[in-house]
Amino acid sequence: MADKVNEVLASAETKMQQAIEHLRRELATVRTGRASPSLLDRVFVDYYGVPTQINALANISAPEPRLLVIAPFDKSSIGMIEKAILKSDVGLTPNNDGKVIRLAIPQLTQERRKEMTKIVKKRTEEGRVALRNVRRDAVDDLKKTEKDKGISEDESKRGQERLQKLTDGYIAKAEEVGAHKEQEIMEF
Repeated sequence: MADKVNEVLASAETKMQQAIEHLRRELATVRTGRASPSLLDRVFVDYYGVPTQINALANISAPEPRLLVIAPFDKSSIGMIEKAILKSDVGLTPNNDGKVIRLAIPQLTQERRKEMTKIVKKRTEEGRVALRNVRRDAVDDLKKTEKDKGISEDESKRGQERLQKLTDGYIAKAEEVGAHKEQEIMEF
């Protein structure tokens, strides 16, 4: 019977790990003062009618702390990539020399840093909500199993207590990830 509790907890932990990884990926796309190829992860190019990520069409590198260089595999796609960057919410202006696209990352102003910090806080809160949703679903599973006489009331309560401790740990991880990104943004 305790196997069912462990099964529910293991499933919840896997989903919580996935939520933390998703949060990390989301925060990687938030611009800091440094060049990072992950800034372009959310930019899709209309490549012959198919929405395609830039990293599938080009090699993206950061040769300098404030410069991204995009070298398309297919030189004819350079115009499409440039248009996609201009349309996106990245806020960068591409320079195209016919072979590569250069994106200069400007120094963030204090006001822009504060805006970016708000975005980080919002995405961190979304991560915490996702973790709480996983906990809620797991509690529902435990209660349903208890109702179906799969586990006793005591086992259900102990499982819920363990689940709460697990959730608290993952919420602390989400806070840590968010705080690290905020610190990165506020560095000059």
